[in-house]
Amino acid sequence: MNRREAIQVAGSLAFSLTTPGEAEPLPTKVAGIRLVDSKVAKAATDLSRSVSPPSLFNHTVRTYLFGSLVGRAQGLKFDEELLYVACILHDLGLTERFAGDLPFELQGAQAAKKFLDEQAYAKEKSAIVWDGIAMHASPIGQFKQPEISLVGEGAGADVIAPDPAHIKQGEVDEIVKAFPRLKFKEAFLMTCADVARKHPRAAGQGFMRDIRERYVTDFHPVNFCDRVAKAPFSE
Repeated sequence: MNRREAIQVAGSLAFSLTTPGEAEPLPTKVAGIRLVDSKVAKAATDLSRSVSPPSLFNHTVRTYLFGSLVGRAQGLKFDEELLYVACILHDLGLTERFAGDLPFELQGAQAAKKFLDEQAYAKEKSAIVWDGIAMHASPIGQFKQPEISLVGEGAGADVIAPDPAHIKQGEVDEIVKAFPRLKFKEAFLMTCADVARKHPRAAGQGFMRDIRERYVTDFHPVNFCDRVAKAPFSE
């Protein structure tokens, strides 16, 4: 290779590399699932990536991929953009920027709504995203439309286990290769415990209560039976 050829190769490599500080673009397709690249999807990806630890961000993308595979296996029709946006933003309530005293899924749903309002996203679509995030940790979500139910399906597949009836092992391997877990089990539990420690009211129910009970030593939850007994009625 002569000097001129070497310079041309170096120049082409320079243009192909990601600019320092710039996030690497997502792949266009993983395990046969297209990663949505619309304007609002890209903005949602940028937001999630900017506020989430890498292990949590990768979880949000895997949630979309697993959820989509479940939907495809069940023959469901769904709006890919709506599902993508809901999945990529579903854990905003666990991030330092957006965590607060509401249960983390509601905290995240509110943050996502504000973000989508700023993007001038259609209100009826924003409402579906809100439901998908708010209900992803609740059994109620499974009875809703696919763009809502599949957020919980995808998150559950990634946190607990993929259902082999819907997701093949080869698909799991491809997804994890594209979006590594980065010690996700430990990182996720510690992230949730940190939110529970800083915002006790956000961890009074669901799996967050279990995490708070396990990792926050001074946790003394109010029992529902006690609340009923203290109600201002004689009987």
